[in-house]
Amino acid sequence: MGPLHGLKIIELAGIGPGPFCGMMLGDMGADVIRVDRPGGNPAGSLGHTVMFRNRRTVAVNLKSPAGAEVVLRLCEKADALFEGFRPGVTERLGVGPAECMARNPKLVYGRMTGWGQDGPLAPAAGHDINYISLSGALHAVGRKGEKPVVPLNLFGDFGGGGMFMAFGIVCAILEAQRSGQGQVVDTSMVEGSAVLMSMFHAFTKLGYSGERGTHMLDGSAPFYDVYETKDGKFVSIGSIEPQFYQLLLEKTGASREDFGNQMNQAKFPDMKEKLAAILKTKTRDEWCALMEGTDVCFAPVLSLAEAPNHPHNVARKSYVDVAGLVQPAPAPKFSRTAPPTPQPATPVGSDTDSVLREFGFSDGELAYLKKQAVVAQV
Repeated sequence: MGPLHGLKIIELAGIGPGPFCGMMLGDMGADVIRVDRPGGNPAGSLGHTVMFRNRRTVAVNLKSPAGAEVVLRLCEKADALFEGFRPGVTERLGVGPAECMARNPKLVYGRMTGWGQDGPLAPAAGHDINYISLSGALHAVGRKGEKPVVPLNLFGDFGGGGMFMAFGIVCAILEAQRSGQGQVVDTSMVEGSAVLMSMFHAFTKLGYSGERGTHMLDGSAPFYDVYETKDGKFVSIGSIEPQFYQLLLEKTGASREDFGNQMNQAKFPDMKEKLAAILKTKTRDEWCALMEGTDVCFAPVLSLAEAPNHPHNVARKSYVDVAGLVQPAPAPKFSRTAPPTPQPATPVGSDTDSVLREFGFSDGELAYLKKQAVVAQV
């Protein structure tokens, strides 16, 4: 049983960061019940298969007052509910914070949007790339003289969104256990991604301008970058500390004359060019044999297909096979309340009957709700 075993959390189905938040909570042992629309949810695509693991799912037509009532009754016995709609949507559906918390004053109500629940941009549509633009995160990622590099949707959707909402929900549940009162958790991906940039705000005191290609950690330094190898693959070098840098020079055979002054930024372009030439003389596996596991701060750049098979990841059981699909195992690891192997995603509405009975719905109520197309059981 994971550390969140015993918590019941209602998830109003959505896409991207919402399912990721639900996965995190479910991975840690919470009983996450996803409320989907009958007939399926557009979020139930192949891309969400992994993020929909460890859930029970009920199919409810939230556009009907009776469907809203179903959700409100679920809230009566839940610790938290979370949603990822635009501001005002759940209020219009009759399942906003006021309605849900009236049924359960201890309920935590998690809300996640890109811009936040208020502010001039709150009603507008957007995606990860827009939110991390507003926080300054996107501007900082990339090479000098080139346009910003889009870092997948890691900064906004997952790091600044789903993870922050999961953290906020758990924080609020802990507080509610002391105070007996729930509250609304307003998660903004702009603000979450801004918090992820905290260290770089601090660096401005040291003269960091925030421009691409001007910081030791953005690939501008020869000792902190990705290099191509002889076989067209890549390795990563992170030899920041002087002792690690000296070991890098030893392992690569780099000339002290060319690389002796590590922090001479005027020589960075020349040093990088020469180091790139050295690293292209061997294959990725040959460099691994020389440097992996040493204090060079080195790693091969692995593909998604390669990563699960790396000996370190195998030894730590960092990946797991769930119903034939290899995927990341729950993280972090716990010494006493280790989460079990994840359960695969199930079809929308496959738990409707069992969940609603557990929450006090009678067989007669279930039959009526199904006849009225308010709920559905697959």
